Amino acid sequence: MVNLGEIFPNFTAPTSQGEITFHDWLEDKWGILFSHPADYTPVCTTELGTVAKLVPEFTKRNVKLIALSIDDVDSHNGWIKDIQADSQLTGEFPFPIISDNRDLAVKFGMLDPDERDKAGLPLTARCVFIVGPDKKLKLSLLYPATTGRNFDEILRVVDSLQLTATKKVATPANWQQGGDCMVIPSVKQEDIPKLFPKGVTMKPVPSGKSYLRYTPQPE
Repeated sequence: MVNLGEIFPNFTAPTSQGEITFHDWLEDKWGILFSHPADYTPVCTTELGTVAKLVPEFTKRNVKLIALSIDDVDSHNGWIKDIQADSQLTGEFPFPIISDNRDLAVKFGMLDPDERDKAGLPLTARCVFIVGPDKKLKLSLLYPATTGRNFDEILRVVDSLQLTATKKVATPANWQQGGDCMVIPSVKQEDIPKLFPKGVTMKPVPSGKSYLRYTPQPE
């Protein structure tokens, strides 16, 4: 299991696009590793097709994508044809799918004990790991095998992570790209004019405490 802020462990694994070593593959970009219970499963097929269509959006954000499933590379390559047919995709599939023999699923805490395969073994859950260019884990999400992920939300999360990594702001509930942000508590009031030239609005609350400080999204 990897905790937020820790270096995401390096590993070498076969994929549908050849063997990769994770840190080398990531280069100096952001990365998203997302796992799947198995090949030729219905929800996974819709997820991978959805992500493939969103590749241009992730590329704009300097994000590389890599999936994982507990089946071999030949199985992955056959499954990709179904994914492309279901989502009306053509050409080379735009990101690799890792072939895992359960080692990575166990190492990274991906197993779903309530969902099992025909042999009675726990299926891999629907995990999302977002890793920064510094190779540190920035976010993790864990869905059960029965629930498909919302990749528009994952794009939104990437926008927030990249913004808050360099600006002294946090993003409020339901924030979207371009929306107002919140000044983080560690910023002193006297530093606000130089840090936030667009201005800061203080929202009054019954406690009288000055902690709800809103500012237009920094450039």
